[in-house]
Amino acid sequence: MKQAKDENFPVGLLISRRLKPLVKAYYQAARTADDIADDNSLSSKEKLNLLDETERAFYGKNKAKKFSAATRLGKIFSSENLDASLFTDLLKAFRQDAANQPLEIWEQLINYCTYSAAPVGRFLLAIHDENPSTYLPAATLCAVLQISNHLQDLKKDCVEMKRFYLPKTMMDKHGVVYDDFCQNQSSPRLKALIVEIVTELRSMMKDAEQLPRLIKNKRLRMETGVILSLTNSMLKKLENEDVLNSAVRLGRLDWVKALVHGVKTLFSTR
Repeated sequence: MKQAKDENFPVGLLISRRLKPLVKAYYQAARTADDIADDNSLSSKEKLNLLDETERAFYGKNKAKKFSAATRLGKIFSSENLDASLFTDLLKAFRQDAANQPLEIWEQLINYCTYSAAPVGRFLLAIHDENPSTYLPAATLCAVLQISNHLQDLKKDCVEMKRFYLPKTMMDKHGVVYDDFCQNQSSPRLKALIVEIVTELRSMMKDAEQLPRLIKNKRLRMETGVILSLTNSMLKKLENEDVLNSAVRLGRLDWVKALVHGVKTLFSTR
């Protein structure tokens, strides 16, 4: 199972100690469900059945030990009066992963992110009692993060999962085929496709960068500044490095710059 420390971007890194157990419980339940969708030993039908049971466990209708993370999270959500969709929307995305149907157009990818990524942002905002006006720019930022991860994992998804997230219409425009993702080096046509997608993500970042000034909580505002900086660093790497040739990862300097930007964000946006 992938751990929080293995993620490229921080989730709840700077939030208060009081909220960390809630964030940990959310992450564990989400990761357990995600692992079901990614389990190559299971058929699509088996994955979908297990995800349905995960949702039943979240609502307290399945006490099986294998679903204990969802059961525990459901109890916490009930006690904290949190909207169930903050977790169940993730399950919709995992069901889509289990079905493993390629996407045709960009709008389908954005819609996928509405369920696979945006709930995480809404969750963090909700537990800090932030105004719903923060949800839209947060969803945009989460979508950029999700699609950036898709670009980083092109080869892994192709080889291990036979799963493809990049829209077919955009691939056709550049003459890219699915087999291109499984190679050891990116073709010029694949690089051109990635550049187009990164350009689109940079455009989306203009809306996402409005988020910190809307956030009241100082710790969360600072963390958002850190994430924005790391995201911009990752987009630059994705544009300039070969995602098939080697793992594209953030470096120590990227983190130093991000922390500095986070501090600046804390004192300059309200």
